Amino acid sequence: MSGPLDGIRVLDLTSVVLGPLATQTMGDLGADVIKIEAPAGDTTRYTGPARSDDMAALFMGLNRNKRSLVLDLKIPSARDALWRLIDGADVFIHSIRPQKIARLGFGHEDVLARNSRIIYAGVHGYGSAGPYAGAPAYDDVIQGQSGSADLMARLTGEPRYLPTIMADKTCALVAAYSIMAALYEREKSGRGQFIEIPMFETMTAFNMAEHLFGHSFEPPEGPMGYSRVLAPWRRPYATRDGHVCMLAYTDEQWRRFWGEVGRKELITDPHFDNLSNRSDNIEELYRIAGECLTERTTADWLERLRRLDIPSAPITSLEELADDEHLRAVGFFKQADHPTEGKIVMPDIPVRFDRTAGAIDRLQPKLGQHSIEVLRELGLSENEIGRMLADGASEGQTTQEETDP
Repeated sequence: MSGPLDGIRVLDLTSVVLGPLATQTMGDLGADVIKIEAPAGDTTRYTGPARSDDMAALFMGLNRNKRSLVLDLKIPSARDALWRLIDGADVFIHSIRPQKIARLGFGHEDVLARNSRIIYAGVHGYGSAGPYAGAPAYDDVIQGQSGSADLMARLTGEPRYLPTIMADKTCALVAAYSIMAALYEREKSGRGQFIEIPMFETMTAFNMAEHLFGHSFEPPEGPMGYSRVLAPWRRPYATRDGHVCMLAYTDEQWRRFWGEVGRKELITDPHFDNLSNRSDNIEELYRIAGECLTERTTADWLERLRRLDIPSAPITSLEELADDEHLRAVGFFKQADHPTEGKIVMPDIPVRFDRTAGAIDRLQPKLGQHSIEVLRELGLSENEIGRMLADGASEGQTTQEETDP
C-alpha cells in the first residue's frame, strides 16, 4: 500500500454509505482497511446495476482499497477472531446502534480496555447524551431533521431532499478527518480514545455554519437563513441558447460586469456599490444580472466572463463529465480490469500529496474474498479456519485471487 496512512490498520464494521465512504477515504490514503461483513454482506452489494449478485453499482463506488472478511459475530469463534484483530488494529469503526454493539461485547469501553491505543469510532444517528440516543437514522431522516429539507422548502415551496446522499457523505468526511486527528494525537499521548460521530449534530452544524445568520447574535440581528443562497434568483442564468453559471462577488468583479452589460450606473448605485449593500439587496441584484444575460449565447458569455476574470462555467450534465477537458487532462476517471466484474470505471482520488500519494491499490472485494487470508494472518491454523467455515462463523474461498488494478 502507499499513502500517508500506510501502516494503519482499520477494522471497518460499517455498512451502507456513511461508514464505507469514510473508510474508503482512509484506504485511498494507504490504510489497510478490513471490511468485516455479516454473511449476508453489506446491503449496498445489492443496490443498483450489477454484473454479479453481490457487486452492485453502489457498493463499487464505496468499497475500493479494502479487504473483505466475513464474520458472523453471533458465533463465539467469530467474536474471538475479531478480538485478535483488535489486538493489532489502529482503528475500530462501526455504524451499529450503540445498544446492539454493546450486546455483542464490542462497546468502546471493552475494546479500549483490550487495546488502549485503538481509535474507536462510533457512527451513530444521534449523540449518546441526548434523548434521541440509540434511535435509528438514515440520510433521508437526517436531511429532514437537520434543516436541509426546510432549506429546499424555502426555495421550492415544499420540503424536498437534496438529490444526493448529502448527510451520509458529509458525515463520512467528518468521520475520516476525526479519526485521522485522533491518530495524530495518539502519536503524542500514546493513547487511543472513543470518538462519537452523530449524524444529527454533524448535519445541524453543517447547515448552521451559514444559516444561523442573524441568530448568531443574542438577541438576533436578523432572521435565520443566509440570504444570498436562499435568493430565488440564485440559479444558473438563462442565456439565449442555454444557461451559464456566473458568480461575480467582489466590488471589482461587479464593476467589470456592469461595464460589460452597459449598466455602469449600477456601479455607484447605493443598493449595490459594496458587499454589505449587495447582501442586503441580493434578490434584486441577481434578478437584474440574470436579465442582462438573456440576449447572448452561452459560449459568448463564457468567453466574455473569462476575459473579465469573473468565475463562470457552463452547466455540465452527469454524462458530460466523462468528457470534460480538465478531468481528461488530470486523468480523473480511471478504468481497471476487475477480476470478476470486467472493465470498470472509478473516480480518481481527488487530493494530491507530492511525497506520499494515495493510490487505488485494491479493487472492490467479493464478499468474503479475503477471509482466509486475514484469518491466516491472525495465526489461526488451517483446522481452526476450516471449523469456522464449517460452522458459519466465516465464509471464504480456499484460494484468493488478488484484485490489483
